Amino acid sequence: MPFVRIDALTTDPARLDALGRAVHDALAETIGIPPDDCFQVLTGHDGLSSTLRYGGYLGERRDDGIVYIAITMRAGRTPGQKQALYRRIAELAHAYGGAEPHNVFVTMTENASADWSFGDGVAQYVAAP
Repeated sequence: MPFVRIDALTTDPARLDALGRAVHDALAETIGIPPDDCFQVLTGHDGLSSTLRYGGYLGERRDDGIVYIAITMRAGRTPGQKQALYRRIAELAHAYGGAEPHNVFVTMTENASADWSFGDGVAQYVAAP
C-alpha cells in the first residue's frame, strides 16, 4: 500500500533498481508491508535536462549523490516506527545502491483508507455500501 517515488541525481537504471529494493525491503522489515505490495516510481536525473536541488539545511552535508524518497501511505505508524524506517532506508540505500546516508532524504505523507484506488475505479480499502 505504500506508494514510493525515488528521485536520484546522476544515477543509472541499476542503481535506481537497487534504491527501490532498499526502500521496499526497509518497508517490509520495519512496518511489515507484504512482499508483493510494491508501487514505485523511480526517476534518474542527469543534471542537464533535469536536476535536483539541495541545500545544507539542519547541518546535513549533501552533494550530487542526493536521493529523494517520498512515501505515501495510510496513517497509523508511531514516531518510533517511522524513525526505524528512515534509519533502515538509509542503511539499505547505502548497502544496495551506494548512497551515502547523509544524502538520503525521506519524506512521508499519510492519508486515509478512502484515498486509495488500486484499479477499476474502486476504493478497495473502503467497505462496499
